[in-house]
Amino acid sequence: MSAAPAPIATSSSPAPTPAAPGALPLLGHALQLKRRPLQFVDSLREHGPVVRIRLAHTSAYVVTDPALTKEVLVTDAASFAKGGRIIDALRVFFGDGLATVADGDVHMKNRRLMQPMFNRAHIATRGDAMIEQVRELVDGWGQGVPRDTLADMTELTLAAFLGALFGSDLPGHLQREFIALMPPIMRGTIRQTILPGWINGLPLPANRAHAERVARLRRLIDQAIEHRSAALAERSTDPRGDAALEPRCPHADAADTGRTGVGGTETGLFDTLLTAPESLSRRQLQDEAITLLTGAIETTGTTLAWALYEIDRNPEIRQRLQDELATVCGGEGPVRHEHLDRLTYTRAILQEAMRQYGPAWLVTRTATRTVTLGGHRIPEGADVVYSPYLHQHDPAVFPDPDRFDPDRWTERPDAAARGSFLAFGAGRRNCIGEAFAWTELLVVLATVSRRWPGLTLAPGSAPRPRAVVTVKPDNLSMIPG
Repeated sequence: MSAAPAPIATSSSPAPTPAAPGALPLLGHALQLKRRPLQFVDSLREHGPVVRIRLAHTSAYVVTDPALTKEVLVTDAASFAKGGRIIDALRVFFGDGLATVADGDVHMKNRRLMQPMFNRAHIATRGDAMIEQVRELVDGWGQGVPRDTLADMTELTLAAFLGALFGSDLPGHLQREFIALMPPIMRGTIRQTILPGWINGLPLPANRAHAERVARLRRLIDQAIEHRSAALAERSTDPRGDAALEPRCPHADAADTGRTGVGGTETGLFDTLLTAPESLSRRQLQDEAITLLTGAIETTGTTLAWALYEIDRNPEIRQRLQDELATVCGGEGPVRHEHLDRLTYTRAILQEAMRQYGPAWLVTRTATRTVTLGGHRIPEGADVVYSPYLHQHDPAVFPDPDRFDPDRWTERPDAAARGSFLAFGAGRRNCIGEAFAWTELLVVLATVSRRWPGLTLAPGSAPRPRAVVTVKPDNLSMIPG
């Protein structure tokens, strides 16, 4: 006997939203999201373009159709404000940074204020300095000694971004504490997004530890801000005036002039905020710094770790990467900033790593009014969820989605695929640091691959995707060679 046809949805009679199976009393789908999050989210596609899930007693609406996600993010963005359980949890340590502040005048003002930090000309003044910093770190790896690849990529991206953000003279102990703090903070955050709110409010050891880590992170950010403010104050009182910005050697190029400060100290991207005519409060400066650092560490480090893993698994990809580096950089010459735009296959590897593994796997919005989306009624105040991971594994857009194939982005570019590629978001809340992220990704992958072309998976290492805020490898150890 065939099933009854689904009711035809109109603006006056929206169709019932299908519910995902397997909800438990009290917990809803929280257990499935905790135990097998990626498989669960990916399975929702088969239930319809909009699927209702339950977190404790609260419903959330997951959008599985990329065209409807575009409505949420772009064409009807006013009806879907930045918010929801994940954003609310991120606000615990982001505060009202650019990624989490509510839509409106404050968001637009801060975005306009920060935009100059991330234009290509400004980024270019840091490119070669980032390369030198990364090269110095990877030169210290021991040949044949297994290394925790995710930890290495986190260290490289954090060190490079901290130098770009606060200047190259940031004390080393601050960098080390950032590296130690960020992973457990992100684990605690995703825990709070999944579990019922009443559990998060209990004085449990895990909740207390998370709060203490967030407080410590803010103190570290404050120290970094004070360090940068002192450098700026020194520059403003330097009797040499504009001469304080002279390059360190007479042969430095024009880009060096933009990044050299007092005593040869590099200026930082964050100087834009510290010297803005309309100054931000100390709390706002902390919020923006935390937001920028978290984005740099989580998404960039994770993408690089997966890219190195896939390069080792695919000898043809490794050879094509090495051939491109030799051609663009010249034999065995070093990577330089001017090479980055010509590393097209290197970029394709990184883009495929982002497609296959995230970086963010779940993002929320809040319905600002009762709205019909894809023929389904979404009540005002409801959480609306979309998953870049789900969209980027859609077999209708990415054939054989579990296969790592950089040529998706070189030989067979597809406009529909670009619409389903959401690693940097879309619309007015897209990632402000996208251009910087690409620069950092290319710098690190090219420099590591140039220095250690034979980086291989260590025996016994068998990484599996683990959904935290980004999709991380849970056990990835590689040997430099």
